[in-house]
Amino acid sequence: MTVDVVSEIEIALPRAHVAHYACDPDNATAWYQKIKSVEWQTLPPLAVGSRVASVAEFLGRRLAYTYEVREHVPGERLVMSTAEGPFPMQTTYAWEDAPNGATRMTLRNHGEPTGFANLAAPLLARAIARANRNDLRRLEAILTRRPR
Repeated sequence: MTVDVVSEIEIALPRAHVAHYACDPDNATAWYQKIKSVEWQTLPPLAVGSRVASVAEFLGRRLAYTYEVREHVPGERLVMSTAEGPFPMQTTYAWEDAPNGATRMTLRNHGEPTGFANLAAPLLARAIARANRNDLRRLEAILTRRPR
C-alpha cells in the first residue's frame, strides 16, 4: 500500500527566505519535532547528490536513515529520498508565492512501506500527516518568531 501525504502552510515571509531556511539540513532539528540529529555525509552546500543522515523518533521507534537529494531548484523545489529501513520514502518541499508577499510551502511524503509497516500504512499516513502539520506550524513560528 502506498502512503502519500501532502501538507501545506502559508508563511508571511518571502519565498526565498522560507526556502533557504527549510532546505538547510542544519535547521531540521529545530523545526522537525521527530528529528533528533542530522549529520552531513557529503560536504555542504546542499545540491543534487548531497547525502544527509538523520535519526528520528516516530511512533515510539528510533529510525536512522540517509536522504539523498534528487532534485534541487533553489526557492522552488527540493526532492530527497531514502531507500533504507521499513519505509523507503521520498520527501518533496515546494514553495510558491502567495498573496501579500507570503509563501505557500507544500511538504509531501510519498513511499511504499514494507513488512509490518505495510500493514500499518493507514496508521502511518495519519501519523505522518499530523506530524507534518505540527512541523510546518513550528517552521512558521520559528521564521516569524511567534511563540509555539
